[in-house]
Amino acid sequence: MNDIIKNIEAAQLKENVAQFEVGDTVKVYAKIKEGDKERIQVFEGTVLKRQGGSNRETFTVRKSSNGVGVEKTWPLHSPNVDKIEVVRKGKVRRAKLNYLRSRVGKAAKVKEIVK
Repeated sequence: MNDIIKNIEAAQLKENVAQFEVGDTVKVYAKIKEGDKERIQVFEGTVLKRQGGSNRETFTVRKSSNGVGVEKTWPLHSPNVDKIEVVRKGKVRRAKLNYLRSRVGKAAKVKEIVK
């Protein structure tokens, strides 16, 4: 039974997934269906957390829109996520950045890794 589930989950995985970590600023290109039309909407923000594994892995992105914090969580291998583009790499020391939720403006920034 366990092998059957593993085979089903392996078939649902995407081949090319962007390499990003917690603290990175990413652009998520999400497919939006409105009636019979489909378009791509870009959501740019900081990755707060990644959790789960295999085809159940999700990630949460937070941005500030008109002074209001907006968070969205997507499954990493979802067909509704067209692509993920890394804008800048962040330097963080923890796996979940929940402390950013209470911060506003420049205090909510994450240091950038300079190469």
